[in-house]
Amino acid sequence: MANKKKPSKKTSAIVNRRASFDYALGDELQVGVALTGPETRAARDGHIQLKGSFVTIKDNELWLNNASFSLKINEKNKENARSIDTSPRKLLAKRKQIDELAERKQAGMSIVPLRLLTKGRYIKIIIALGKGKKNYDKRETLKRRDQERDVARAIKSV
Repeated sequence: MANKKKPSKKTSAIVNRRASFDYALGDELQVGVALTGPETRAARDGHIQLKGSFVTIKDNELWLNNASFSLKINEKNKENARSIDTSPRKLLAKRKQIDELAERKQAGMSIVPLRLLTKGRYIKIIIALGKGKKNYDKRETLKRRDQERDVARAIKSV
């Protein structure tokens, strides 16, 4: 009998969970990402980390910085060899959207990637405007989350 390969579990979204903890998030915007072949394969396989990544505006274009793409290396006698690439990638948005983001960024907001969507034909990224949280805001968020968890546990046990 032939050995059948199990289908690899592909994720349809890569989430930056740290963004909602570090930033008070505002408006979200879905934009495209300009990727090469190996980068697209890494995205579809879920080999991307958005933790610590951010978006900058340079020459009236959006750029995704510090996102870790784990690219597959095709070398003999090396199975699943990968290299990490954190070079900037261009984000595809309309001029009006870029101008609005640039205006809000001048007011002290940051542009943070939240999710990378790979479900359809195109690879999209959801970015949001955010204001950085202070340490006391982060502690408040943790406290509120613990209280909500305790309440949910109490309701479930009743």
